[in-house]
Amino acid sequence: MSTRKPTLEKISPEFGSSIKVIANEAYIGENKPFWHFHPELELVYVNEGSGKRHIGSHLSYFNNSQLLLIGSNLPHNGFADRLTINGSQTIVQFRPEFLGEHFFNVPETAGISNLFELAKGGILFGVKTKEKIGHKFELLSKKEGFKKIMILLEILHGLSKSKDYIILNADGFAIEAEPQDSAKLDIIFKHVNENFTQHISLDEIADKVSLTVPAFCRYFKKVTGKTFTKLVNEYRVVHATKLLSESQMSITDVSYECGFNNFSHFNKLFKEFTGKSASKYRSELKIRVQ
Repeated sequence: MSTRKPTLEKISPEFGSSIKVIANEAYIGENKPFWHFHPELELVYVNEGSGKRHIGSHLSYFNNSQLLLIGSNLPHNGFADRLTINGSQTIVQFRPEFLGEHFFNVPETAGISNLFELAKGGILFGVKTKEKIGHKFELLSKKEGFKKIMILLEILHGLSKSKDYIILNADGFAIEAEPQDSAKLDIIFKHVNENFTQHISLDEIADKVSLTVPAFCRYFKKVTGKTFTKLVNEYRVVHATKLLSESQMSITDVSYECGFNNFSHFNKLFKEFTGKSASKYRSELKIRVQ
């Protein structure tokens, strides 16, 4: 029996509402992420938690809180693997035109329209913005009707004024939002997610999506803009950053644990992806913690 979930996610707001708010209180255990997209924009606020961010071609871990805005049809995975005992996560999903075709085209709301455009690359907001706006997310799930819309507009207005953000997917991730494309990608990312610590041959992954190896390589490069090997190495390096920050393992052990069987190759790729060596990365983390 296949456990793969549908990838073009159909979102139905609550009866009598044009936006969907999902609030998870306290610890929710393991949250199985899957690769999906939807025409709705998605606001994600985690006030205490940890997990892996995978938005378009961007991959990283977060530890503590985060505030994200993901644009229409930008593929992403679920976010919070684990919420701390005092933590909560709020997700808000809404269509760009949820207040009508032209609401965000007037001068007073032009900033929000610009925000929606930026969100096509996935926006991660900084600490100042989170502190200023975070509490409003707690209110959203408690309000109904007009008040809920007003709070969402206040959040969007605040985010549109923020200078404290980075675009996660700056190198672009143009995906054709066709269900068959996304279904293939879902299978590929799920397999990589579960097996990146071992060797994944091109034969094995091509077979998963019923393509020949040359056809698979062409397809993957066209849809993601990178080679399959590069994607697997990104997964490994991202996992290495997590182990370097959360464990006492030696750097050599970290490299083998992440699926690299050659330590100098690991070092080279780690520096290529993060801009610094693994030992410098770990020593800088220690300084920050102190």
